[in-house]
Parts: sequence; structure tokens; C-alpha cells
Amino acid sequence: MPNFDRKDLTHFLGKQFIFTYDNGWNYELYIKNENIVDYRIHNGLIGQKWVKNQPVHIARIAAEICKLSWTEPTGTNVSIVINLKDNLYQGTIFFPRWILNHPERTRGFQNDQLPLMEFYREAGPTYPIEIINEFANITFTKDRGINNEEVINCASDELPADFPNNLI
Repeated sequence: MPNFDRKDLTHFLGKQFIFTYDNGWNYELYIKNENIVDYRIHNGLIGQKWVKNQPVHIARIAAEICKLSWTEPTGTNVSIVINLKDNLYQGTIFFPRWILNHPERTRGFQNDQLPLMEFYREAGPTYPIEIINEFANITFTKDRGINNEEVINCASDELPADFPNNLI
């Protein structure tokens, strides 16, 4: 029997994370509530993409470790593990081939482009899927409260120069 309540996600909800993958990609994730994440991709293959209200499955797998999984409208599947104790993040991203062929199509605010993302997904190609399996260091963590619409509300190139140091 675990010494923690597997259903209690309060330790993770409302947290904002910034992390850098070993390959140099910088991402930001906000666990908005038990069913939704917002995220912003600062650089990397699909840098300058940002998303609000992405449905997510969250599972607490240890006292300070949770796993998040989701499928994007692009057809990309994501599975990540956040280890708060060690400030470590492990992510596996399953990119459909069309994204590797045309990563520029995913840039911008995804929510404004959902019909277009679904069109690209259906047009493909889907295979072969590119699997990115990387560790990341969590470089910033802040409790921002649940359902805070101000956490991720613009593209990364619109952030102040001193981000994230300017966060209260």
C-alpha cells in the first residue's frame, strides 16, 4: 500500500513549470486543474506554439511524482512524468510525420487554429511516427493557483525580457 493518496492531486494542481530538455528545447507547463493543462513551447522543433485548455489525464504515482498524458488535435501524443523532489521531468512525445515535415504549421496559438490542425492531421502523413524521449531539468516552479487564465496567455516571444523573474 502506498503511503500517499493516489487520488489526491493537490500537490500538483495550480503549478507552473519551466523546464529544459536535454536536447535544449524549452517548454512551460501549467497544470490548470485536474483535467486541463496550458502550455507554451519556447523553442525547439515546434517552438512558438502555445495552447490553452488541453484535456489531460493526470495520475499521481508517488508522493512527489505525477504522470500526465494527452492527445493533441495535431495527432501528437504526449506522456510526461514530473518528479518534484528531484526537479526532474521526463517526457515522451509521439509526433506524427506531418509535424516533422512541416513544424512551422504548428506555430502560434493552437486554439485559434483547431480546424486547420485537424485538417493537417487528417491529411497526414501520420507514419512513421517520430518518438522524442528526453529528460529535462525543471528550472522554475511556482504555485499559481487553480484555473488562473493569466499564467499562459501569450506566445513566448511576447514575454518580458526578465521572464520568469518578473512573476510575483
